[in-house]
Amino acid sequence: MALIKILYEDNHLLALDKPAGLLTQPSGKKEDSLEARAKVWIKQTKEKPGEVFLHAVHRLDRQVSGVVLFARTGKALGRMNEMIREKTVVKIYHAIITREPSAVSGLLVHNLRHSRMRSVTALPHERGSKPARLRYRVVTHLNGMFLVEIVLETGRYHQIRAQLAEIGCPVLGDVRYGGEEWSDSKGIALHHKRMEFTHPTLKTRVEIEAQYPITWPIHG
Repeated sequence: MALIKILYEDNHLLALDKPAGLLTQPSGKKEDSLEARAKVWIKQTKEKPGEVFLHAVHRLDRQVSGVVLFARTGKALGRMNEMIREKTVVKIYHAIITREPSAVSGLLVHNLRHSRMRSVTALPHERGSKPARLRYRVVTHLNGMFLVEIVLETGRYHQIRAQLAEIGCPVLGDVRYGGEEWSDSKGIALHHKRMEFTHPTLKTRVEIEAQYPITWPIHG
């Protein structure tokens, strides 16, 4: 059976803890993915005949670990997508950086555009430029490393990685954005720690949390 770590499960939703180095969804190539593993698990444990309905509500970069939420029904998918558009879904990330930010907390506002598998800062009028906003705070520090908590207000390509790099604080292991090398060659020190939202059918408050990877050198 495919190896997955379940954080939350019911008839409409499935939340998993994605390890760094694994794709969220199939890429079209012969590569493993969290979605493919989850479909195998559903098919085997629920004895589902035929094709399994499972769609990612959001995605994480291959190098990033943590909470990934899947919808198991069309109704749940539609309502979760609507909540994301309305910005009522809270997504909290933790990252390790090796340079102290100028302020212990703050709001970062940039314009970003996609360029050659990276996000780069741009002027508002540039083609492809989109506003990016996040809030951060330093949670703790140890041996020259700083653990920061990030709350996304927008969801741009590589947003956290690009914005932290722009203020001179790239994520540990994220050499693409100027970060220091890390012994965990599969990933970078960026983790989707917690997700909070209203259940799409039960209307109850749901909070899902993923523990830090064992390779992390500093915990909050």
